[in-house]
Amino acid sequence: MSLYDDAVLVLKGYEGQEDLRRSYLDHLAARPDGMWKACDAGHVTASALVIDPGHGRVLLTLHRKLRMWLQMGGHCEPGDPTLAAAALREATEESGIGGLTLLPGGPVRLDRHPIPAPCNWHYDVQYAVLAPPGAVQEISEESLDLRWFAYDEVAGVADESVLRLLEATRARL
Repeated sequence: MSLYDDAVLVLKGYEGQEDLRRSYLDHLAARPDGMWKACDAGHVTASALVIDPGHGRVLLTLHRKLRMWLQMGGHCEPGDPTLAAAALREATEESGIGGLTLLPGGPVRLDRHPIPAPCNWHYDVQYAVLAPPGAVQEISEESLDLRWFAYDEVAGVADESVLRLLEATRARL
């Protein structure tokens, strides 16, 4: 099965956010290249919120280009077998933490947001990953900083999309 096929299956099975879910599926139906960064009409991305429920905190990255505190994530790559694998790969690469595990149940949220041209849109499929005990982060070249934030601190540093992802993740826990 291709990554495109996996994305369609994941989105067909995703419950909630019906209008947004439909826009993702419509985008992919109209754009066979809609999984890839080169698709100028926008493309599917995979992200993951790194969470440490035992300590009531999440790890956010200060994104180098956007200069915003965000969850880990980014573009799908040809070697990614699934969206979940892409999200886990991105979270591991950007956090430097080995042993992350996906929160069961598939994507936690969808978030479509504008990005600078030429790509125009990210159709982000958002997962959550659990940090192992004693996890120590390591900054990648994509980040200006990595920092753990208590749940109640996130509203002071991140935008609404990150807050909604945190709320949905905590509800799933």
